[in-house]
Amino acid sequence: MTSPLFLRRLVLSVLLLLTGLRAGAHTYHASIMDVRYNAGKQQLEVALKVFTDDLEKALSTGQPAPVTIEQLSRDRLNALAEGYLRRTVRFGTKPGETLPLQLLGVQKESDAHWVYFTVKPPKPVKGIYLQHRLLLDSFEDQMNIVNLEAGGKKQSALFRAGEESQKLMW
Repeated sequence: MTSPLFLRRLVLSVLLLLTGLRAGAHTYHASIMDVRYNAGKQQLEVALKVFTDDLEKALSTGQPAPVTIEQLSRDRLNALAEGYLRRTVRFGTKPGETLPLQLLGVQKESDAHWVYFTVKPPKPVKGIYLQHRLLLDSFEDQMNIVNLEAGGKKQSALFRAGEESQKLMW
């Protein structure tokens, strides 16, 4: 894992970039994933923020025409987003395992979209394996920042090319 001070500075920088740049104008490729372990429900509650144009590029892969989110029905957007998440984001209780995710929905915010989903481990856990490849096939410089809140602790992790998998403990 990277040092906490470095990650805090990186997260702050990326947050400023995510809120301050306009779609189509950014040259920095990053996503932010907030993960909260809800011990009462024994599930991970996830909110993932992605630039709209980056998400459209990813969702367009394998489609007959480029995807424009504004032109999609809610059902079609949810289906495409869920399929993409299943291919690029994997949570497990052991290496190589993929727990099912439940998409809750997608919400627009300025020049980005929030994707909400849950992951339910089969039993109470004190850690999780995460493989986070979101947009790594689309952008060489893609960075995926994960902020985890669980067991009364907060931590951050950075995922990028060559560093797609990590074990997060609490």
